[in-house]
Amino acid sequence: MTPPLAGKTAVVTGTAHGIGAAIAQALRGGGAGVQGVDKDEVDLTDAAAVRDFFAALGGVDILVNNAGGVCGQVGHPLEHVPERDWLEVIHANLTTSFLCTRAVVPAMKERRWGRIVNISSAAGLTVSKTGIQAYTSAKAGVIGFTRQMAKELGPFGITVNCIAPGFVRSNPTTERQWESYGEEGQRQLLAGIATRRLGEPEDIANGVEFFVSERSGWVTGQVIAIDGGSAFL
Repeated sequence: MTPPLAGKTAVVTGTAHGIGAAIAQALRGGGAGVQGVDKDEVDLTDAAAVRDFFAALGGVDILVNNAGGVCGQVGHPLEHVPERDWLEVIHANLTTSFLCTRAVVPAMKERRWGRIVNISSAAGLTVSKTGIQAYTSAKAGVIGFTRQMAKELGPFGITVNCIAPGFVRSNPTTERQWESYGEEGQRQLLAGIATRRLGEPEDIANGVEFFVSERSGWVTGQVIAIDGGSAFL
């Protein structure tokens, strides 16, 4: 049987570890040729660097905008947040999605087929657990960007969808966050999840696999919270 993504070229950003690495692995398992990219390889906040990176690849069929994070920051009262810290997080999470999406759209339009999946966060649906104002704002922006692009690109056979992951221990930042809660805080976090378990990177990759498949061709502009049921508790 031919793999479902055979012949497709995919780019996944933010593949150094965790969720991005799991997404790249899942797409490879589906038969796609996958190019992973992380900030140590290409500065995805730099328009020229992004343009050159995608130009070297040729046309891309699937784009997963996963790059982002809190950039090593912790929560502070708004009046103590420097502009540079705000902009760093906004650029890492939202500007990267804009630049990478802009780069792949012309070839997708020409082929009249494309799949774009943006990775937001539960913080984009609610609030940041760590109190980082720029992070929740950027992730909410990713959701708005998803919907706008779905409307704009739908006539060209391009779908644009979004996943808002719940808490997943997927990288050094989330490990530090988990440890900071302490035993009682960890218990409370788990109690607020309907399935009573934390997510795994593969849980998010499963959602991406659906959104990039042929069977999701009439699904666009959607945001799915993959969070074990914590959004409604």
